[in-house]
Amino acid sequence: MAESGTSRRPFAVVSYIGALAIVAAVTAVYSLLVSVNATTVALTLLLAVLGVATLWGLGEAVAASVAAMLSFNYFFLPPTGTFTIEDPENWVALTAFLITAIVAGQLSAGIRRRATEAIQRRAEMEKLYTLSRGMMLTETGPEPGNAIAALIARVFESPAVVVYDRPRGSVHRAGPGDLAVTESRLRDVALQDTPFHDSAASTFLLPIRLGGEPLGALAIYGVRISDTALSSIANLAAIALERARSLEAASRAEAARESEQLKSTLLDALAHEFKTPLTAIKAAATGLLTEAGLKATQTELLTVIDEETDRLNAMVSDAIRVARVEAGNVKVEMQPSKIVDLIDPAVRRLSGRTEERAITVELPAGLPRVNADRELIPVVIGHLVENALKYSPAGSPVAVTVRAELGLAIVTVADRGPGIAPEDRERVFRRFYRGDRARAQAAGTGMGLAIASEIIKLHGGRIWVEDDPPGSGARLSFSLPRTEEGSGE
Repeated sequence: MAESGTSRRPFAVVSYIGALAIVAAVTAVYSLLVSVNATTVALTLLLAVLGVATLWGLGEAVAASVAAMLSFNYFFLPPTGTFTIEDPENWVALTAFLITAIVAGQLSAGIRRRATEAIQRRAEMEKLYTLSRGMMLTETGPEPGNAIAALIARVFESPAVVVYDRPRGSVHRAGPGDLAVTESRLRDVALQDTPFHDSAASTFLLPIRLGGEPLGALAIYGVRISDTALSSIANLAAIALERARSLEAASRAEAARESEQLKSTLLDALAHEFKTPLTAIKAAATGLLTEAGLKATQTELLTVIDEETDRLNAMVSDAIRVARVEAGNVKVEMQPSKIVDLIDPAVRRLSGRTEERAITVELPAGLPRVNADRELIPVVIGHLVENALKYSPAGSPVAVTVRAELGLAIVTVADRGPGIAPEDRERVFRRFYRGDRARAQAAGTGMGLAIASEIIKLHGGRIWVEDDPPGSGARLSFSLPRTEEGSGE
């Protein structure tokens, strides 16, 4: 594909004239001598042929070999002055001289060619090292194609370089010259993965790919370079484009993370600000409820204030907990715990709000202990049970069950409500998300299951919705790592 620096040189008349002139000079010198040995002349002419091969190459060496053979025959083999050879041994000597001259010239030209190739490879390697170093250290900015094209043009001294960045849909040009290649042509090269060399225009078109994915195309004008170096340039350009894309994605992720952290900090601050007035309202309502002589309507209104204050206080506490979990300010203290010691606090906390619904706890015999935070896991169970109570029909029970499975303890909270739609089963653990069915049936903030999910993730566990038929109720489960330190019953 590529036109290498060791390709055949254009026909040069001067080099052939020089080769013949060297043979003529050797012949003239020995012709002036009165007595000369034919073997000496042959060896000298052979050395002349080797010199020609070293200086110019094989073509000139062959021409010099033929000229030397004719000169040797005409001037130094009897009868001299003619091309006639009387002695058969001289025919053998002349043929041997011609073959030796051609073979020696070819060997010398081969050594010269390999030396030239080695010099070119070393120069290309130095340029590729400079290019790779530049691509790794240069800040490419929002348009990496500009920097890549400019760097290739500078390092390889190309008059014009064009880089097509396919993910961004942009074309970037560099170099003092201009290369008339269209974006559609570059796009075809990138998608078809077909390199192209236009020798008439001295232009190379190369696809830029990484891991089989087309990232773009590269056009280089006016350089003589090997196929290996061209492939290396395309690979370096692919790495540079992918590096720029990765840095851009990392920058966006960092910005998103900082935005989330800012939102969590603001949420935490606002929630704490709400705590003070809520505490004052709660204290005032509780104090008024203890006063004697209140009318029934007054007592009813104060009771509503008291209960709604409790609900607001719980919502603010959830907001604070969400903010701290997302900001990474929650420290999980894992320690061996009995399952019952994690479930009972949550059930007791909700015992006054069951509204005639029973909460049943089923623990099979022989349960191992689990590694868990004794303050956070009851919060998880409390949110799951509270969620079940919201959507359970009046009089239906909410069941908390535990089973051991493959080194884990699986805790499940089940209700007999309408269940969770299949399309909502992955989304119910997102912050503030509530499905259409949930919004229609009960009030809520959508934070409880999000808090539970984050806490379970901090434990290295998993939380999910069991795949039950629609209408059979909702079954939410989470896993905790087991420990073999005694029974967990």
